[in-house]
Amino acid sequence: MDASVAIRPFAAEDAAAVRDLFIRVNRQLAPPHLSEAFEAYIERSLHEEIGRITAYYGEKRGGFWVATGEAGLLGMFGLEPSGPAAMELRRMYVDPAARRHGIARGMLAFAEEECRRRGKASLDLSTSELQGDALALYRGAGYQLLREEVAVSASNKTLGGGIRRYYFIKPL
Repeated sequence: MDASVAIRPFAAEDAAAVRDLFIRVNRQLAPPHLSEAFEAYIERSLHEEIGRITAYYGEKRGGFWVATGEAGLLGMFGLEPSGPAAMELRRMYVDPAARRHGIARGMLAFAEEECRRRGKASLDLSTSELQGDALALYRGAGYQLLREEVAVSASNKTLGGGIRRYYFIKPL
């Protein structure tokens, strides 16, 4: 990750850029036959989580961070507890124009260090079959595949719609 990229806690002035990045990335991921389902997922996630980041992650005893550079917001991610000794990586996205510069690797390393700082023994995460680069990143960073499943039900964590999800863990 370039030294000019900083990772810092989410601030209220980041809200519009985080919302925009979330919408853009999810619309790009949407296969044509699932565009309607993605729009419903986006709206649900905006209402339940992205539109209220400070409250959502505060309620969960987690945190949310942004990666910024000269061009503004470059990436984002959240952490929330997934058990007494683990955290879950959430909403890790990099602006498509800023990819291939190590930002995702930097955010992942930051998230792992934050888990260690909080005394957590592992980091959990999930991603979908639509995110091949993310799958490669997590496998290359030492994450172990726990399970695969086809997501049927929609929530603020999954689109549903029959998309295959991959669940990983990494002992820290």
